[in-house]
Order: sequence, then C-alpha cells, then structure tokens
Amino acid sequence: MVIESIAVCGAGTMGAGIAQIAAYSGYRTTLFDIRPDGLERAKAQIEKSLTGAVEKGKLAVADKESILQRISFTAAINDCKADLIIEAIVENLSAKTSLFNQLAEINTAKTIFATNTSSLSVSTIAAAVTVHPSRVAGMHFFNPAHLMKLVEVVSGRETSPEVADVLYAVAMRMGKVPVRVKDAPGFIVNRVARLYYLEAMHLAAEHVADFSAIDQLLESVGFKMGPFALMDLIGNDVNLAVTQSLYDAFNHAPRFKPNTLQEQRVKEGKLGRKTGLGFYKYEQQ
Repeated sequence: MVIESIAVCGAGTMGAGIAQIAAYSGYRTTLFDIRPDGLERAKAQIEKSLTGAVEKGKLAVADKESILQRISFTAAINDCKADLIIEAIVENLSAKTSLFNQLAEINTAKTIFATNTSSLSVSTIAAAVTVHPSRVAGMHFFNPAHLMKLVEVVSGRETSPEVADVLYAVAMRMGKVPVRVKDAPGFIVNRVARLYYLEAMHLAAEHVADFSAIDQLLESVGFKMGPFALMDLIGNDVNLAVTQSLYDAFNHAPRFKPNTLQEQRVKEGKLGRKTGLGFYKYEQQ
C-alpha cells in the first residue's frame, strides 16, 4: 500500500495540525469540514504556524509556499478521495461511523480509514462501517499535532497488520514517534493521563493548593505543562468527554469518575483557551 494522498476530515485545531504536518511531509492533502468558517480558521492557523517557522529560521519561504500549495480546503465531501483518510471530528461514535460510511462510497477498495479518536473503540467503529474492518485503524495524534511527536497507531480486532504497518510508516515520514497499541479504552496515554488530571482536580477541590501552584510544582519536576494548563489547551469539553468515556468503559470505576470542577466549567462554557476562560483566563486573539 503506497500512500501519496491524505484527506483529513475535521478542520478544528487537531485536524488543521494533522493537515499541516501531512502537507509538510510531502503528501497531497485535502482538509475537509462542513463549516466554511472552520476552514478559514484552519487555513489561518496553518499559515500563522508556518510563518512562525519561517521567522524562526526553521523553514524557508519557498518551502512554506510549497506546503500551502499541497493543501486543498473543501466543504464538499465528494472531494475527500485519498489513499488515506484521517478523521478528526467530534468524539461521537455515530458521527464518526456516519462519516466513514459516506466516504467509503466515494473512495476505492484500497483506501485506509484512520480515526483520531482518543477514547472510542476502534473495533466498534470498524464494525459499524461498510468498509472491511481490516482497513480501519486508529491514528491518534496529540495536540498540537504538528509539534507533538507521539502517535498511537491503534489496531482494532480485525485491523490488517499491513494497514498498521502503513500507518506506522506514514507517522515516521511525518517525523513522529509511532507506538503500536492494541485497541483498549483510552489506549495508553489517555488511560494513564486520567490520573494526572483527576488527582490534580482532587487536590484543588480539597484546597490543598490552587491551580497555579499545582501546575508550577508539576512543571518544576519535568512535566512540560501542568494539568490545568494542559486541560485548558486541550479543551475542557474534550478532556471531560474522554474521562466520561473511560469511566463508562470501566464500569464506573471510581478512579475514572469525572470531577465536578471540570463538569461545572463545561456546563458554563468555560472550555479553556478556545473560549478565553477555563481554569485560567486568556486573551482572545
């Protein structure tokens, strides 16, 4: 299986980042979203990121223009024809399977379908789509996708070893550090990370220390970002959805129970950086 073209579905922060690194790595890239305004924001995000790389001397101007020329932005699903499709849409099973089923009708029998899900079962997604489950796998990037090195290559129950090998090779070409993972709730990182977030929120709720102090202490011992700053970056709605998914998957095991500090923020629309307010306050750009 030779991958020459990639279609990324979902032009949010994650989808835009995946599209950027795909084009940067030489793939013909299509970024699809049903929202034209979302596509405009994604284009601006990618251009800003590449301009920053040029200003830092990490990218030549000519290379920036070549990367942008390799990306097509579209709101028409019929334009999503590629060797590899990576979906990065809302973390909802029916939405993901519905999208894959639509795309299966317009793509070839060799197209690989990869989901960027962070908590849903790859095997369950594969079982609900019309393509053969051997061509469905997980390719879980981390935010910001164009910078974070780790990619979890997730094999469902029936994922072909060849498909997993292809995704591993694509991640390598992108300059990532791919890790092979079997389908399991939360895979590796999100399962372990629940305790990072939840224990930090327990400490704050018990008034042991405030958000800033907890973040500073954890950053001082080597973590790149403290849990509250990281939840605001990811989005409290996204982070809470992953926690709820694992809580359900593990039959409501207490260690995965969502915390009211985050539930209340999501209820109030305090989602983090993208709304200007989460655990911290941010200037809107």
